[in-house]
Amino acid sequence: MAAEIHSRPQSSRPVLLSKIEGHQDTVTAALLIPKEDGVITASEDRTIRVWLKRDSGQYWPSIYHTMASPCSAMAYHHESRRIFVGQDNGAVMYFGHVSCFVEVNFDTFQSHQNRVSAIIFSVAVEWVISTGHDKCVSWMCTRSGSMLGRHFFTSWASCLQYDFDTQYAFVGDYSGQITLLKLEQSACSVITTLKGHEGSIVCLWWDPIQRLLFSGASDNSIIMWDIGGRKGRTLLLQGHQCAPQWLESDSCQKCEQPFFWNIKQMWDTKTLGLRQHHCRKCGQAVCGKCSSKRSSYPIMGFEFQVRVCDSCYDSIKDEDRTSLATFHEGKHNISHMSMDVARGLMVTCGTDRIVKIWDMTPVVGCSLATGFSPH
Repeated sequence: MAAEIHSRPQSSRPVLLSKIEGHQDTVTAALLIPKEDGVITASEDRTIRVWLKRDSGQYWPSIYHTMASPCSAMAYHHESRRIFVGQDNGAVMYFGHVSCFVEVNFDTFQSHQNRVSAIIFSVAVEWVISTGHDKCVSWMCTRSGSMLGRHFFTSWASCLQYDFDTQYAFVGDYSGQITLLKLEQSACSVITTLKGHEGSIVCLWWDPIQRLLFSGASDNSIIMWDIGGRKGRTLLLQGHQCAPQWLESDSCQKCEQPFFWNIKQMWDTKTLGLRQHHCRKCGQAVCGKCSSKRSSYPIMGFEFQVRVCDSCYDSIKDEDRTSLATFHEGKHNISHMSMDVARGLMVTCGTDRIVKIWDMTPVVGCSLATGFSPH
């Protein structure tokens, strides 16, 4: 489900322009072709397709290529007409010089030993950078087809972002950690690690202008990381007041009971340690008993109910719980979406095998953010 964030709810709705059907399995990625009426899709049915709009208004595949393995990730560089598709078997297929989207030349790079989770192409250095479920990030030279380097993690590498100017890569993994790497021609160095999520990292977005990194995780939170200052602030939805930075403590900051790693206090008080949680409103470290309540708090971006300590729960008024977001039902289970901001278009795809193209221009003055229905 896509969410629009406003200072107050709006009534405008996105307009569904087209539906594209034809894949036989989940569509894992769909990208709009800039300045053209076309969409590129990749699917678990092992096909990649380039759909161009005909005079009839229907989209038909101009390119239909069957891969050796299900497609799991995709990247497209419009200026050079190059497509990179990651597969379940760890390979990255490179489609080069896609002339008028009629005929293609392709090659295959064995970048990983397991499912490819994300791909980025840097035309400046001719690198294809990818992450995979083999717990590594790899970068290869597209000219020679040779592997330049790999860096391994302790968990599946789930998502990737890249700063083209500095050659810094941001890699999120299933342990909830984000690693900042400096990639070189044949080596890399770890700059720092960002820790703040309680669940696996699902997606990353890098803003190179403001030097901000946004991370979304399975703990239902988004964190905005100020990379320049190396500080993190939880930010659930764009345009809202930021929640406070989470505090750390060896004992509950409400009842003072020790957390499970506080061996000394447990021994002194002859009590069992408790699990640490955090109040989303005040940021204090609290135990489960002192944070038994749940509440929405839209001013900080919490449109759905989250953990708050009991005292903060009592301080939240009914009007503070009024939603500041409007939700537009996509009418299908969305697994991937992308935007063409210049034309005000959005494409969504999902497990129902359907690709939908939306006109977002009726949504006046909106700031777009990806919103997820609670599970």
